[in-house]
Amino acid sequence: MKPGAYLEITMTIDPANRPAAAKVYQDYRGPFLEDIEGALTKELLVREQDVQVLHGFDTVEHAQAYLQSELFRRDVSAGLKPLWSEEPQLKIYSVA
Repeated sequence: MKPGAYLEITMTIDPANRPAAAKVYQDYRGPFLEDIEGALTKELLVREQDVQVLHGFDTVEHAQAYLQSELFRRDVSAGLKPLWSEEPQLKIYSVA
């Protein structure tokens, strides 16, 4: 199934902290794909200026619901927050 919506989280993370951020990504990729309703894909994108995680969902509603989930709030955000240089940007897109 192809995603009908994407959640893009863009984070400014110092290069020295990127291995720790990648570990958080790896630790929670499986639970995200297995346990979050509507989750289809999750990709880590690294650029010189920032790090993005692109989550694919079946619907916009499931993308929005993930942001309120225990996995996101208690585990993922808590693991990444000490690594942020500034607050992340969150965007949800629907596929046209």
